[in-house]
Amino acid sequence: MSATPVPDNTWQGSFWLPENVSPMTGGQDELFYFIYGLSIFFFIIVVGFMVYFAWKYRKKKEGEKTIDIHGNTKLEIIWSIIPAILFIVIFIWGFRDWVKLNVPPQDSMDVRVTGRKWDWSFMDVRTGAETSDLIVPVNTAVRLTMSSADVIHGFYVPQFRINRDVLPNQYTVLWFKAEQEGSYPILCTQYCGTKHSQMVRYVRVVSQAEYEKQMNAAQGAGLTPAQLGKKIFEGKGACASCHDVSKAKTRSVGPPLFGSYGTKQEIILSNGKKETVTFDDNYIRESILNPNYRVVVGYPSVMPSYQGQLNDKELNSIAEYIKSLKE
Repeated sequence: MSATPVPDNTWQGSFWLPENVSPMTGGQDELFYFIYGLSIFFFIIVVGFMVYFAWKYRKKKEGEKTIDIHGNTKLEIIWSIIPAILFIVIFIWGFRDWVKLNVPPQDSMDVRVTGRKWDWSFMDVRTGAETSDLIVPVNTAVRLTMSSADVIHGFYVPQFRINRDVLPNQYTVLWFKAEQEGSYPILCTQYCGTKHSQMVRYVRVVSQAEYEKQMNAAQGAGLTPAQLGKKIFEGKGACASCHDVSKAKTRSVGPPLFGSYGTKQEIILSNGKKETVTFDDNYIRESILNPNYRVVVGYPSVMPSYQGQLNDKELNSIAEYIKSLKE
């Protein structure tokens, strides 16, 4: 992997934290300083009383009896209620920010992220452009659908306060919104081998005009992910011979796919048990690589596995094509 010089604005910020350029994560910083302040306050209180009582009740002379001290119910109630209230405040505060980080806006820009030893690659879903750095327009919500081509990696951007594991054979989702142009490092937080520390790329936050310019240059004459997915679906994958993709939703060997993305599917596990799952990216990937593990109720378990026949880009493209099959 080629080394990329660290931009001048990378590590701006306070003594404790790097600069925060993502508005929806401001509450995390406030919560950090709130907990940090509480920790200092109670450290001073506890240690201060400990030193004071050690001095006050020290043994002053040989044979002296210590003062007989009984419990104080009122004090015990106070020091139980106050921490309980603080824990509830911290939980509600943290949960509120957790929800923000885990519910991307409906109009988010979609980017596919692939981690591999020891680099990152990014594919803009709208244009199909592939880049080595993540290029996004300023003040735009960006949803990342991430997977690994080998081992577990960790996608971490300190300036956006986002961190999520990137797993092989499974998708994880993360989103952010940057309000300031610049370049911000992407770090891997899971030890993934000898060059783990060199697995650094950048989020390049640019103006909308610059973003369009760079995407057009990166795309060239290539197909969008959905277009590539359709080509694979109808050709290399031979999926169209068993799955109907028309609005008619005609029954065939396999279940119809039009309008299926995001719906609930009743399936039968390989052990015979039934359950309901969401038809999402992870379900699509699993159905392609391990099709007989979960089979839609009412359909035969006859689909062959495409493990080793499709790479991550092709799997992502098929998912984008199936996702596009809607009104």
